[in-house]
Amino acid sequence: MQRFDDRTVVVTGGGGGIGGATCRRFGREGAKVAVFDLNLEAAEKVVAAIRAEGGQAQAFSCDITDRASVDAAVQAVEAAFGPVDVLVNNAGWDVFKPFTKTEPPQWDRLIAINLTGALHMHHAVLPGMAARKAGRIVNIASDAARVGSSGEAVYAACKGGLVAFSKTIAREHARHGITVNVVCPGPTDTALFADYKAGAGNPEKLMEAFTRSIPLGRIGQPDDLPGAILFFASDDAAYVTGQVLSVSGGLTMNG
Repeated sequence: MQRFDDRTVVVTGGGGGIGGATCRRFGREGAKVAVFDLNLEAAEKVVAAIRAEGGQAQAFSCDITDRASVDAAVQAVEAAFGPVDVLVNNAGWDVFKPFTKTEPPQWDRLIAINLTGALHMHHAVLPGMAARKAGRIVNIASDAARVGSSGEAVYAACKGGLVAFSKTIAREHARHGITVNVVCPGPTDTALFADYKAGAGNPEKLMEAFTRSIPLGRIGQPDDLPGAILFFASDDAAYVTGQVLSVSGGLTMNG
């Protein structure tokens, strides 16, 4: 018996670095994994990796900024795997510029992907979870939400909003047996971080500065995140809700 046997898990942005690592870990632990991504080819690669290890998974094309797309994808998951037991809101996108160098169309896209998209997902799955009086939601925010991050003002605002939203939903749905928690990654070696480095004047110097500032002495890897995410999604965290956990190698420490 594994922790997630017979549980249906949805991971948005499942074709990416952290999302893919999380999907693969859920697959190893017995879950039926629904890999949501706008990039269906990337999602299919993750599904193939899960199936190669003997797990159950299926890819679903989903644009989280489009409510109709979200509803269709959730319905397809329920038809294939049954009701959603666990939702991991992981999809994200960023623009790495000082705030005064950004433009309103970029703000709109940042908000749509990093905040409104998560709202769409919650709104689609919460009624079913509430009716069944069970559910786990794990939202992936960022340490930028907790301490700020130069060049990521709107992204940080969205992730800060996601933290506050998560705490409120945790309160509203505690009586339904639903837990809602947040994982905040620090600098992690993903495609998003590669874009961040590319926007720097000296990427090598930036990497050296990050590495020096992290007490554990290295940039995070996607596989560093699933342990925390799966803890919040598991029965081990049945009495934990409304909490925020930083996974940053000690870069940020706050009691």
